[in-house]
Amino acid sequence: MFQLKKTVISEDILDKEFVCNLGACKGACCVDGDAGAPLEQEELSILKEILPKVKRYLRKEGLEAIENQGPYTTNEFGEHETTLIEGADCAYVIYDDQGVALCGIEEAYNQGDIQFKKPVSCHLYPVRIKQYSEFAAVNYDKWEICDDACSLGKELQVPVYKFVKQGLIRKFGEQWYDELDRVAKERNDRKV
Repeated sequence: MFQLKKTVISEDILDKEFVCNLGACKGACCVDGDAGAPLEQEELSILKEILPKVKRYLRKEGLEAIENQGPYTTNEFGEHETTLIEGADCAYVIYDDQGVALCGIEEAYNQGDIQFKKPVSCHLYPVRIKQYSEFAAVNYDKWEICDDACSLGKELQVPVYKFVKQGLIRKFGEQWYDELDRVAKERNDRKV
């Protein structure tokens, strides 16, 4: 672990390699697990605001879950998450012709209907952020359903932090990311 401004970062995001391989996993991170995608406080009002434009992209089951539970849920720790369909698929999941799980929010964004790409936690995955009162912990979330992404990342030599560059910039800013990249390069130079 090392500190960068008000973040404490796991070295795994510099050392591990990762590139999503949707052809292999079929978007399993959006349908497996026991919770919805973590949401930040400011994303709650955004979800409510964009929902009318996103609805046309969603599946019937997702729409029903959102109608019954709301555009997001709150867990026992007071943390907000995307709504789930019967405790499994994210309510915002859609499928392409090959059966790959995609994000209905991101599809609405790609079509130019909304300006919000998707929850930042999804944009950052496999990086997870845990906010504490004085700092944020930035960790790599190793999940066996992403083994193919780890293999592809290793083959292409793409460290986790570079794979999620846009998500990290969105969360912490360009200056923070540039500093992270500098730290990574210095570490690599010391290894040689």
